[in-house]
Amino acid sequence: MMHRVFFEDKGLVPYKECWDYQLGHFYEMTDRKKWNKDNSELAKPTESRLIFCAHPHVYTLGKSGKEDNLLLTESELKFHGAEFYHINRGGDITYHGPGQIVGYPIFDLDFFFHDIHKFIDKLEDAIMAVLSSYGIRSSRGPKGFTGVWINFDNPEKARKICAFGMHVSRWVTMHGFALNVNTDLEYYKHIIPCGIDDKAVTSMQAELGKEVEEVEVKLRLKSEIQKALGIQSFL
Repeated sequence: MMHRVFFEDKGLVPYKECWDYQLGHFYEMTDRKKWNKDNSELAKPTESRLIFCAHPHVYTLGKSGKEDNLLLTESELKFHGAEFYHINRGGDITYHGPGQIVGYPIFDLDFFFHDIHKFIDKLEDAIMAVLSSYGIRSSRGPKGFTGVWINFDNPEKARKICAFGMHVSRWVTMHGFALNVNTDLEYYKHIIPCGIDDKAVTSMQAELGKEVEEVEVKLRLKSEIQKALGIQSFL
């Protein structure tokens, strides 16, 4: 059975709106898989989906994170025009805002591999390939330091350029990654990013010293994810 994978770019969209949109597709897929298990002779195919978007200023805290890592009061959040949400992904606190490429893969891993760490590795490979195409050398961090990093081996210069946080149930994924392209890094000063207080955060713009065309980054990233996961084509 050929597994269909859809792609959509939702542009700038409020976090809660996109979270609800993700959940709708996520529960549709997990419910279908449960139904298929009980009705194998009438099984209906699932469909995976890769969503690209960006959000207005927002901080999100994973289920294992510490709220103390948000350094703003409720009134200060409003002053900075930012929202705050507790969510069901892994990881600690992170920031989303304009100038990021946020990727939400809602994938049925039955059609790829039953290994969430391998899935994240593949996505990190795709992001590192895109960064390399711009002349930015990067690597994944060791255990406990998820995401894509620059100069991680140098404690004084280590900086994260892409954060990850995912949730999986019945081998269906949701949430994903946030690649800093032209991100306003000032917003990271109001949190302890990912609960790590001795590492910096960066962006493609900061590394290259110029604004980067986000449409082109998206095209390259979509292509690299397709190759990394062996997707024949997006629909």
